[in-house]
Amino acid sequence: MTGKISVIMPAYNEARHIVKNLLEVVDTLAVFGYDFEVIVVDDGSPDKTYLEAAKLLSTHPELVRVVHYDENQGKGNALICGTTFAKGVYVVFLDADMDLHPSQLPVLFGIMDAENADVVIGSKRHPASIVNYPWHRRMGSWAYYSLIKLLFGLPVKDTQTGLKVFKRAVLARVFPRILVKRFAFDIEVLANVHHLGYKIVDAPVTLEFQRGAFGRIKPRDIYRIMLDTAAIFYRMRIIKYYDRVLDVPLDELRAMSPGHEVEAVR
Repeated sequence: MTGKISVIMPAYNEARHIVKNLLEVVDTLAVFGYDFEVIVVDDGSPDKTYLEAAKLLSTHPELVRVVHYDENQGKGNALICGTTFAKGVYVVFLDADMDLHPSQLPVLFGIMDAENADVVIGSKRHPASIVNYPWHRRMGSWAYYSLIKLLFGLPVKDTQTGLKVFKRAVLARVFPRILVKRFAFDIEVLANVHHLGYKIVDAPVTLEFQRGAFGRIKPRDIYRIMLDTAAIFYRMRIIKYYDRVLDVPLDELRAMSPGHEVEAVR
């Protein structure tokens, strides 16, 4: 790839694993020869994940950055916050739990180049994907995809997989429109990407699920996902809210963000 890559890793209560996982990301991207930075965003973790991550600021000051805020705001908010600090031409979303390994990134970048795509997202439902996750989640994923296809006509078969690549200019236009900061965040982002006319392509992934049957998702979260999804449809198709939002530079979004960059811990 030509141009800097910013990898945004939202993290919540990952203090036990964040140093190991962060080192693995850095080592993997270095082998590929990318010009990159990794930005860990601690989403108000009570276990102070950011303090563990900040240990790498002394050993990898040019490659690792850590952003922190005190109150949990949701994964979507962490991704927006981290992106406002990003310097890259490309922005990668990568979950901190490492269910999806960063060694898969060349595949996504290759597809972006070959398809002239603006966004490439990992898809558990891609025919070439290798996935190991509970059947409960498979059924839930299929049902939710069917609903999303009906409501928004997205040209992809999966929206929730935590490995995505964006051209930064796309996020600069989309993020000012985003209101959902938790579980339906991916839908609002991708629906707006598609609505603005950008090209989205899905990519195969290898996924090794490392949490319980439903991960951190609880029944009340499923209700909230459905409610937020309906609200996104209402804003997009009924009141045309997203068409009225003006583009805002990411630097201005940072001014509205609660996050601050952390200094090295010695």
